[in-house]
Amino acid sequence: MRSYILPKLSDFEEKINGKKSHLIILRNARGMAVALSDYGARVVSILVPDKHGKATDVVLGFSRIEDYLNAHERFHGVTVGRFANRIANGEFRLQGKTYHIEPNNGPNVLHGGKTGFHNKVWDRRITDQESVGFYLISPDEEGGFPGNLTVSITYSINEDNELIMNYRAHTDRPTVINFTNHTYFNLNGEGENSITNHHVQINADAYLPVNQTQIPTGEIKAVSGTAFDLRQKKSVGSQMEMPDPQLRDANGYDHTFVLEKGNRKAAARIGSPLTGIYLEVFTTEPGVQFYTGNSLGGHDKGKRGKPYQKHGAFCLETQHFPDSPNQEKFPSCVIRPGQVFTSETRYKFSVSK
Repeated sequence: MRSYILPKLSDFEEKINGKKSHLIILRNARGMAVALSDYGARVVSILVPDKHGKATDVVLGFSRIEDYLNAHERFHGVTVGRFANRIANGEFRLQGKTYHIEPNNGPNVLHGGKTGFHNKVWDRRITDQESVGFYLISPDEEGGFPGNLTVSITYSINEDNELIMNYRAHTDRPTVINFTNHTYFNLNGEGENSITNHHVQINADAYLPVNQTQIPTGEIKAVSGTAFDLRQKKSVGSQMEMPDPQLRDANGYDHTFVLEKGNRKAAARIGSPLTGIYLEVFTTEPGVQFYTGNSLGGHDKGKRGKPYQKHGAFCLETQHFPDSPNQEKFPSCVIRPGQVFTSETRYKFSVSK
């Protein structure tokens, strides 16, 4: 029988690079609870009722901070920055200067590189039982990126069983940014089998094909007639079996879907027929990366001691496009002094019986 409990606050108190980490728990009146850590400004657990009213943790992660520090997969639940996704060959040009970031994903930089936000303990401010803010200053040239960058993310929940993420940033030098949340979800329950039984729908008419190292080719390709046409509800497993070179090379989905600007519809909707739990994603971002846990390989054991296997979770990472600093046709990811970057993403949970 599935049984889920939240981690203990005391198991997340640890000195990391001179700063003490903590666990914060948000709750609403409808049985939703969200556990967050200031280490990586990350989501640790999300408990929501299933179709029988049973509290179910739908997030992969660990019960102790030590397990996050020693995990094979370092991005569980984190706020990703300075630049989410990939930058080709670890370099980009801005205002006539070439900036070099140390590659950490083959020839490319992934999720901000080795000094990314996932490795930092953020400052925090708890507003009430339903909201917490995390704050970070990334100094000029950290990891190779220009500008002193001030970043905040506020997590809040409401009585509609939504987890809302509000991002905000400003800089003193022109720089590039791309933030996202990297929570691994399994709506069957944390560690419960593969997500191939899930049903997925993504409200996008186009996607970004990628090369062998997962860098966009520059083409914005229509989904019609491809394995990426998820505009109607499809089975994740059956879609991944389609003979598409893009899926074969990535061992599943790891692609950005292009969202219509200003569209108020859900960017994506995905659900488990086992629990009846559905997740809808709403965002102000131009893209959402659908990732089917292709690199999970059983190395990490989660909160209930179960190994996290390949395709044992999915991510819906709302963001600007990968490699945007090097591709002029993509929406700009440049922020300049005097500008304030803001972005909102909402994860809404519901049940279908």
